[in-house]
Amino acid sequence: MTRLRPWPDGLPRLMGLVLSLVMLLAGHPDGAIAAFQDPSGTYDVAVVEHLRVKVPAEGRQAWLAAEQGSWEPWLAQQDGFLDRQLLWDAEREEGTLLIRWASKDQWKAIPPEAVDAVQARFEELARQATGTTAGNPFPLVFEGELEPLALQPLDLQPQ
Repeated sequence: MTRLRPWPDGLPRLMGLVLSLVMLLAGHPDGAIAAFQDPSGTYDVAVVEHLRVKVPAEGRQAWLAAEQGSWEPWLAQQDGFLDRQLLWDAEREEGTLLIRWASKDQWKAIPPEAVDAVQARFEELARQATGTTAGNPFPLVFEGELEPLALQPLDLQPQ
């Protein structure tokens, strides 16, 4: 007769925690947490807008305030906008913005005039916060786009 061994101490508790976490993340509406929508393993994000701006250390708070007063509320109203991250590189004194879009078509359908109006508002708020009288206190250094890759195993077999 084979005798069954009991579960190791703590394993049922660990399994319960993992199951709870999976259930929590699976139903989470935030695309940043519930990263996969498609069973094939592709991201629900079609494209990530990638921007870098010059942000001196003493201007970090002014940059964040200008972003919050202009781009943040405007982006929240745009079709296809998922979320964005604002990051700061202390060594380069640059801010990096990663803006996630559900569709490249939705992102590119935004009229340039609308973008220009929000940029003007951003620059106005930035000048007020920094005491600058002209120009953009946080000029654009880089503009690009990134496409997510599917997280599927690579086929490393020789062809």
